[in-house]
Amino acid sequence: MTESGMVTFKRFDAAGAREQREVVSLIHRDAYAARIAIGDAFAGSEAFMTRFDAYTRRDGLDLVMAFDGDEPAGQTWGWPLTPETRWWNGLETEPEPGFTTEDGTRTFALSEIMVRQAWTGRGIAHALHDTLLSTRQEQRATLLVRLDNTTAYAAYTRWGWRPSARLRPSWPDAPLMDVLTLPLPLPQ
Repeated sequence: MTESGMVTFKRFDAAGAREQREVVSLIHRDAYAARIAIGDAFAGSEAFMTRFDAYTRRDGLDLVMAFDGDEPAGQTWGWPLTPETRWWNGLETEPEPGFTTEDGTRTFALSEIMVRQAWTGRGIAHALHDTLLSTRQEQRATLLVRLDNTTAYAAYTRWGWRPSARLRPSWPDAPLMDVLTLPLPLPQ
């Protein structure tokens, strides 16, 4: 457990993440309330939790949650990509030969980062990001960002992420997304 100001960060492996399922759902429903309210099927609670359950079956899942006292404020997670990964399925074009070659130590996939509405604008997303990635030993990290999520896209580029390609994940109702990459380890 680490602290940043009054916010505390707790790290969980896949088994621990499964134990936090209700908290994960609470954070998601609050952080994505607007998308859920307009009927965005991909952001909907049931679809999201189906994906979460699949993610927690992966070896190496790393979840970091932010708490303000006892109140959950945000979360982020990811995992190292293995040679059998389907992460790159749906890639429009491979940006360079070997870009999608994985061995379990090359790329860490940052799958989700979200902060509940009452805690946005306080630097918690960036602190979650840095807490998750600060211990990673892979050569690079990757994430997918919706093209219309301009707030997240701007934050990621400020944090050093660079666009590499476009991809439509194989999940039902998945939108077209930009693939961003970041060299690891993070600068100290």
